[in-house]
Amino acid sequence: MSTIDKLPLTVDHIPEDRRHIYDAEPILSARDLVITFGRVVGLDGVSLDLYRGEVLAVIGDNGAGKSTLIKCLTGAYLPDSGQLRLDGKDVAFRRPQDAREAGIETVYQQLAVIPALDIASNLYLGREERRKGILGSVFRMLDKGGMEKRAGKSVQDLGIQTIQNMGQAVETLSGGQRQAVAVARAAAFGSKVVVLDEPTAALGVKESGMVLDMVKQLRDSGLAVILISHNMPHVWDVADRIHIQRLGGCAGVITPQSHDMGEGVAIMTGAKTLSRS
Repeated sequence: MSTIDKLPLTVDHIPEDRRHIYDAEPILSARDLVITFGRVVGLDGVSLDLYRGEVLAVIGDNGAGKSTLIKCLTGAYLPDSGQLRLDGKDVAFRRPQDAREAGIETVYQQLAVIPALDIASNLYLGREERRKGILGSVFRMLDKGGMEKRAGKSVQDLGIQTIQNMGQAVETLSGGQRQAVAVARAAAFGSKVVVLDEPTAALGVKESGMVLDMVKQLRDSGLAVILISHNMPHVWDVADRIHIQRLGGCAGVITPQSHDMGEGVAIMTGAKTLSRS
């Protein structure tokens, strides 16, 4: 049995107004994921549950298996063994496109935006929409006006006030604004799960605050969010639960209410062991 096959939700340590989230089945579940790279064990029987309307943070030291876990959840890696379930159904993602089509969007640390293109074009990158009628079907003309309008609505729905002109080139934006574009794209097309890989890395205090506000907005809109971060104050600020990776396995699942940052780091580094009932 996986170390967290019976997930200790510790409902007493979750704010009362958030407890209803865990009454439903998980939107995404992983059980006993194993993947090896030659003699190197990337994941050693890792399990995970993610619920609608929650932020699940994944923390761990370098080499703990955070990125490997996320890549297995989003189709970049195919685990050697284990089970994935999305919305109650068994799934096997063989490429990232499979996960995207199933409703899982990922914002990588490298952002994957095209600086020379405008904001609307970046939001619809790889999903460009054609104009209706013969102009789209025969002449393959893009519906630039429609995409720009819908891009503006996506940005507005997230409460992003610093981006107004959808025709503005991404290369003219600040780091926080570029991150906002990437998050808005994930929110627009991620119907079930949004995965954020170090979204506040290399950002200033003000821009980091803007991104964290967007994370909360995604959660409050009902999406399930996985947040990978080395920034412990940010994790304790926005996470509902915290999955701790250590040496390819799961060292435990805690909440910001049950453990403080010092205890979380101690579990992450092996200085403290999380007791299991």
